[in-house]
Amino acid sequence: DEAVFYTSGRVSNEAAFVLQLFARAYGTNNLPDCSNMCHESSGFALHETLGTGKGTVSLEDLHHADLIFLVGQNPGTNHPRQLSALEQAKLNGARVIAVNTLPEAGLLRFKNPQKARGVIGRGVQIADRFLHIRSGGDLALFQGLNRLLLESEDARPGAVLDHDFIASHTSGFEEFARHARSIAWEDVLRATGLARADIERVRDDVLRSKRVVVCWAMGVTQHKHGVPTIREIVNFLLLRGNLGRAGAGACPVRGHSNVQGDRTMGIWEQMPDSFLDALRDEFGFDPPRDHGLDSVNAIRAMHEGRVKVFLGVAGNFVMAAPDTDFTEEAMRRCRLTAHISTKLNRSHTVCGETALILPTLGRTEVDVQSGGEQFVTVENSMSEVHTSRGRLQPASRLLLSEVAILCRLARRTLDGGAGIPWARFEADYGTVRDRIANVVPGFHDFNRRVTRPGGISLPNPVNEGIYGTSTGRARFTCNDWEMPQAPEGHLLLQTLRSHDQWNTIPYTNNDRYRGIHGSRKVVLVNPEDITELGLSEGQSVDLVSVWTDETERRAEGFQVVPYPTSRGCAAAYYPETQVLVPLDSVADISNQPTSKGLVVRLEAVGVRSSAGRPVPATDG
Repeated sequence: DEAVFYTSGRVSNEAAFVLQLFARAYGTNNLPDCSNMCHESSGFALHETLGTGKGTVSLEDLHHADLIFLVGQNPGTNHPRQLSALEQAKLNGARVIAVNTLPEAGLLRFKNPQKARGVIGRGVQIADRFLHIRSGGDLALFQGLNRLLLESEDARPGAVLDHDFIASHTSGFEEFARHARSIAWEDVLRATGLARADIERVRDDVLRSKRVVVCWAMGVTQHKHGVPTIREIVNFLLLRGNLGRAGAGACPVRGHSNVQGDRTMGIWEQMPDSFLDALRDEFGFDPPRDHGLDSVNAIRAMHEGRVKVFLGVAGNFVMAAPDTDFTEEAMRRCRLTAHISTKLNRSHTVCGETALILPTLGRTEVDVQSGGEQFVTVENSMSEVHTSRGRLQPASRLLLSEVAILCRLARRTLDGGAGIPWARFEADYGTVRDRIANVVPGFHDFNRRVTRPGGISLPNPVNEGIYGTSTGRARFTCNDWEMPQAPEGHLLLQTLRSHDQWNTIPYTNNDRYRGIHGSRKVVLVNPEDITELGLSEGQSVDLVSVWTDETERRAEGFQVVPYPTSRGCAAAYYPETQVLVPLDSVADISNQPTSKGLVVRLEAVGVRSSAGRPVPATDG
């Protein structure tokens, strides 16, 4: 347990399976991954309420939905493939409700560059209704909406709720209904920043729709109350039976190409006994049963000296993690830091006593092993598994693949390789897939099925009416919350990405959809808040995080940019502002870092306020 094995969601199914097998044969469940920092709250909430950590919809479901919610998500920048599905849904007559703290261009209108009308026309209007919500107000919104649906059922008994579905497939409805009716409207409106009429209009949209999908991303998951927010979204879907049927369901939208697949392959510090038992039966060793370390706890353990070795496969851990200064110091305290990477990044410069960078083949490069040319597989957010095969010649003939590097490391680290055929795995990835088929449910006959057109659609138990909860039913839940608040003179900050950015890597200093050019060190602030704080457009400020400890967390030299954020809310780019996220600021239950709803003050450059309020610079 003095080593951690970190992965990014870019890693293939085959490499992920080999890595977790290596780690568990070594004797640890310390398998932190990037999902800990993006959709961990989704997994916990969906497991608790539906018995599965995955979404329940396909792209086809989006095409056939009557109503689609986009909550805390910006598909125009972060999920362009989803935009095409939304375009098709709109052409089929769907309505879309966007819920966001910012009026994102990609939420409002989409020009598809792959079609003539997207090049020469005005494009397709995506959002029929835009709810300009306060940061962290999504839970209150769905609680208000659920109360309205219950009251509509009171007015028209039998015409609003799906009583047959509730009776046959759910538990906890009566307790949930009592709790929902007790929600105070003044609390809902204060938390959301919306008018009651706004929420009532959404209720009317819902009542006109037979098939509803709710999509969400990190604008929901990265809040302290991310898990209860998603549980409340599930409550909303359960009320009208919008689960387990075509055109309806829950859709957590993930970013990396295989972040969901990595979890399916066993990259999790808390894999269930059923998976560990299957691993034992297949490979003849007993995997450790104690839970391992997630990303936050791994950082803390490295900082305290309890973890001495960090092995990272892909990703940019230092920049993706919270509390940048603390994380860097934790890495430097390791005895060994090793990275398997396709390109250099900031994490490679933050070294332990000994540091290794092991360059590897990219997925776009041809991968030839002794068993011939290889391909790998990935799983998307819709539980679809397909192949990925490189076409470009490798940058160097000396490069090894991720699978090859991991197999060789395992052979040299484990006494006798622990009886696992690492050399065979390296030579032919098909042998890895054969073992996956024996361990992971849904992957039977993996090698043959995945090469068919369309690949494999993994079974989703919810869509078969199967709920893996303790009751065997979907669970209604009661969710309490505290409204995120910033003291006078402070703002609630959210981190976000630019259009010209992929995960931690910005490719330019521009953000074309938001009209930002030439700099990423900007903070987007509502014009009224700028005036109220005594600041001015273009002024240089430091962003200072306010937390319960005495550590100063400061992001220096940001330019104030007027932007139509919700009042009291601001936004700045990730990963530059990860320095402001305290390691201990995590979501309840999931332990996911909270990169949304950070309390910050804006200090004019050159002016430090001991009173905790910004002091504007003066001309004198």
